[in-house]
Amino acid sequence: MPIYTWKPALAAASIIPPRAEGAKPWQWAAAPKDGFHVLRHTYASIILEAGESVVTLARWLGHSSPAITLGYYAHFMPEAGSKGRTAIDGSLGERGDRHAARDSPDSPQAR
Repeated sequence: MPIYTWKPALAAASIIPPRAEGAKPWQWAAAPKDGFHVLRHTYASIILEAGESVVTLARWLGHSSPAITLGYYAHFMPEAGSKGRTAIDGSLGERGDRHAARDSPDSPQAR
């Protein structure tokens, strides 16, 4: 569990105070600005921008559903829909490298 390694590391680096005397192993000061989730969100955004599947990322992050992952990270998927448009264009004899403009009404990014 991250709290058993992350929080002691933050305390050792003087980012958060040391655990209070007599505190339980999981009782640490909050570290929202520099916490574990900052790294988690950074990781997820980089992975999605690199083109990894939302289903795969959801599994890696331990989300119960890809819908949860999309709820947090869909804005990191700027090319969403371009592969599908390219596939349809190719099957209809259009040039496969022609994409709808990012600001076109049929673009998911326009919504």
